[in-house]
Amino acid sequence: LRRAATEVEKHLHRASLLLPALEAALANFSAGAAGGVVQPVRTVLPVPRHGGYLGVMPAYSAADDALTTKLVTFYEHLKDSSVPSHQATVLLFDPSNGTLKAVLDGSVITAKRTAAVSAIATKLLMPAFSEVLCILGAGVQAYSHYDIFTELFTFKEVRIWNRTKERAVKFASSVGGPVRVCSSAQEAVTGADVIVTVTMATTPILFGDWVKPGAHINAVGASRPDWRELDDELMKNSVLFVDSRDAARTESGDVILSGAEIFAELGEVLKGTKPALPEKTTVFKSLGMAVEDTVAAKFVYDAWSAGN
Repeated sequence: LRRAATEVEKHLHRASLLLPALEAALANFSAGAAGGVVQPVRTVLPVPRHGGYLGVMPAYSAADDALTTKLVTFYEHLKDSSVPSHQATVLLFDPSNGTLKAVLDGSVITAKRTAAVSAIATKLLMPAFSEVLCILGAGVQAYSHYDIFTELFTFKEVRIWNRTKERAVKFASSVGGPVRVCSSAQEAVTGADVIVTVTMATTPILFGDWVKPGAHINAVGASRPDWRELDDELMKNSVLFVDSRDAARTESGDVILSGAEIFAELGEVLKGTKPALPEKTTVFKSLGMAVEDTVAAKFVYDAWSAGN
């Protein structure tokens, strides 16, 4: 598995390499049957004895002629901090006959494609002349988001906050540019133009009265129907974009419990059937879709095949 992770990282060293394929996949998904994306809402199996979950995420993309399923485990509060909260494997099949073609490390793929989709949303929704990026959380997704956001956008300041300050300090010292470690989430958020929430929070850690009018928020954590990262005020007073309406209404506690109205899927904005509204305060609720793993896995497999 370590070798698999190294191979995926080698061929996916920059998440931005995925942008064209992911933009096409998001648009195709939002086009319905005509888009050729077949994927159910993920199946999640609780592991109550250990406080964990197993998710199964199959998808087929006709445009890419690619068939995959991802198996992902996520655990809320692990006693062994050396074990990641999320672990995943992606299986890539030959869609013509069902043969298993590759087993890929899904954790790298998940981190890279999630950050890339957040970057797509940010490109469309962030306010003009954005100067301050704020990241809440200091785990794997914080690193992948920092990498692609600082590659694609020009921010004058990057701030980070984490419940455990030591992890935020470690993050700031290990990335490639200057990062301001904040002592509270409110300090980090105040005045920020773009906010990324990548936490394991189950109750809100970001509040509407902290957020600058016109800011854009990528809400990446809180992937269960009873988990929250954002409060009701922020959810109800922002223009809400999602990757999938069905998934958001089934899986996102931020959407379900706030009763917030979904304005558009990201794919609809990419297709031009819904406006982006960057002048408004916007939230992109990211849950991650199986087809994102499909196009990422195919990209890695094709790159590996070309090199062999």
